[in-house]
Amino acid sequence: MKENIFELTNEELKAIANNLQEKIELGLEKDSTEILCIPTYINPKDELEAGRVLALDWGGTNFRAAIVELIPGKEPVIVETKKKLLSAKEVIGFSKDDLFEEMAKVIGSLENLDNQVTRIGYCFSYPAECSTDGDATLIRWTKNIEIHDLVGGLVGKLLMDYLNNHPSIPTTFTDIKVINDTVACLFAGLADVGKDAYIGLIVGTGTNMAGLMHTNKIAKLNYKGRGLMPVNLESGNFNPPYLTVIDGLVDAMSNNKGSQRFEKAISGGYIGEIFKTVFSDKKIKYDFDGENLSKIMNNPQDHPEDYVNVATWLFARSAKLVAASLVGLIQVLLSHDSTIKNVCLAADGSVFWLSSKDYNQQVADQMKALLPADVSVSITELNEPNLIGSAIAAMS
Repeated sequence: MKENIFELTNEELKAIANNLQEKIELGLEKDSTEILCIPTYINPKDELEAGRVLALDWGGTNFRAAIVELIPGKEPVIVETKKKLLSAKEVIGFSKDDLFEEMAKVIGSLENLDNQVTRIGYCFSYPAECSTDGDATLIRWTKNIEIHDLVGGLVGKLLMDYLNNHPSIPTTFTDIKVINDTVACLFAGLADVGKDAYIGLIVGTGTNMAGLMHTNKIAKLNYKGRGLMPVNLESGNFNPPYLTVIDGLVDAMSNNKGSQRFEKAISGGYIGEIFKTVFSDKKIKYDFDGENLSKIMNNPQDHPEDYVNVATWLFARSAKLVAASLVGLIQVLLSHDSTIKNVCLAADGSVFWLSSKDYNQQVADQMKALLPADVSVSITELNEPNLIGSAIAAMS
């Protein structure tokens, strides 16, 4: 490919940001829109009580279980972590009980799990509708996961009931809070005190954003009181303008045609498919993914020039699209509160931090080019945000 068909101008990126802003505002007004804007009915306390909790994290590749100790006035401490590979390939043909059994094996292997640990915080990184008690109902799967008998079910209660009847679990759990990974990032990012607004961002196997919003600005809640509430956008389902024919082909070949178009353009779970489609006449391994693409970009001396060019173009477009989506969300926050000047972006994900040495800087530079000059964004790299954020949710 000689021409960079993935290049986007500042004008096009601004149009993408404006388009997302409109769709977020619509999602705040009513349910079942392109951008779901799911309110999360869990607000972190100003002062957390002391205790140990079970923190769980499943987002598309590994399932992790950890014991986290919370100490008032201090940073949470991860006492112990266990993990197991539970990717789309590993759960093919699974029922919900098959999934829960694999999770129970990991949880039961924790040496510090005892009868003093009775609360669970679960970072569940798939579209789910939050309930007022802190649980969540699975809406649909993403990232090529398909476990049909869990769709429409309460993610937390079903798992907790299974664990409470499992012979390898030495305690009885009394409460579980389910949050999305972007909300977990949001909670973990609150440690960066003094900012006017907070955003959680994931760009890894998949992508999503969450923001702290004034409850009286979430029209579909019909809530007139003041306060802030985490809103999980499920922004991976954004269908932005200016995608290419190649993107259309990748979407057509996916198992969820027509949905998650933004995710399919930028995330590690799909960006390798774009590359393979560009070079469909070449022999490329079937499981070529974002990590392989990153290796091509970062080791140009070992690969053909056209491969390196396309890899570089795809990651550059990914960074620009991420920046445009963040600007779209910040524009919503500014419309709610015009005094916002300093935004904390709590970011996680392998594409954002590991795909190249300057991906996150590309995002920062592009945001600066699109935002008003008096609005700044500080990007925070977090330590185990999914586990820490889940633990905070469990105690909230």
